[in-house]
Amino acid sequence: MTAPVPAFSHPDEWEASGVRLEVQDEFAVVTLCHPQRRNAQSPAMWRALAGVGRELPAAVRVVLLRAEGVSFSAGLDRAMFTPEGIPGEPDFLSLAAAADQELDAAIAAFQEAFSWWRRPDVITIAAVQGHAVGAGFQLALACDLRICAEDAQFAMRETSLGLVPDLTGTKPLTDLVGYSRALEICATGRWVFAKEAVELGLANLVVPAAELEAAARDLAAPLLAAPRNAVVETKALLLGAGQRSYQEQVAAERAAQARRLRDLAGIGD
Repeated sequence: MTAPVPAFSHPDEWEASGVRLEVQDEFAVVTLCHPQRRNAQSPAMWRALAGVGRELPAAVRVVLLRAEGVSFSAGLDRAMFTPEGIPGEPDFLSLAAAADQELDAAIAAFQEAFSWWRRPDVITIAAVQGHAVGAGFQLALACDLRICAEDAQFAMRETSLGLVPDLTGTKPLTDLVGYSRALEICATGRWVFAKEAVELGLANLVVPAAELEAAARDLAAPLLAAPRNAVVETKALLLGAGQRSYQEQVAAERAAQARRLRDLAGIGD
């Protein structure tokens, strides 16, 4: 293996926004690196995260999302709610006053930081410690798999701010825990602790905090060892299963298997 190297066009600017990317062959690590702010999220961080998705080398198969400090992410940077806002960024009043198309485009740009984590060509793993609140919860939900430290605490606090979760989190949350539980979690804003997260299916595994990153890397290893095209096809099948009927799903399985058999036989496209 080669040594990890930064994969940004502008690594200093992106790290200043709270995101660092390192790539080691087929494995990438994305680190939220504003521990002094509990990795609170801002539009600048979202632009950096979206850039990770765009610039991720094609060879990468598995991406680990981790965070420095005591919290995975405390959610939105509350400066966004103040009259002063965040220097250089639109405040919420400006966004609210924008024309419909402009406001929709702004939110879509924010969502880009969250939407790429489920694309079929990579498997993404979130390693969550401490607080994962609001946008932090949704960023963890954006990943395919979640491993939690014993001190992990999830909460969807948007409703307490008069908002809705709009960073792609409502679909995976509902898929994982069902409508009634998802509504309860979102509408009440209550804490979901690590043990319950596993019981509900929000987390795949809970480990002591000191073992969190090692456990995530242990999970990455067999994913990297499996044949890439088989994993890509399997992920695509599972991602689409909820939108297909039974007959549509079994037909999709047949088509995927035909591609795999022909590829293994050396007669694929």
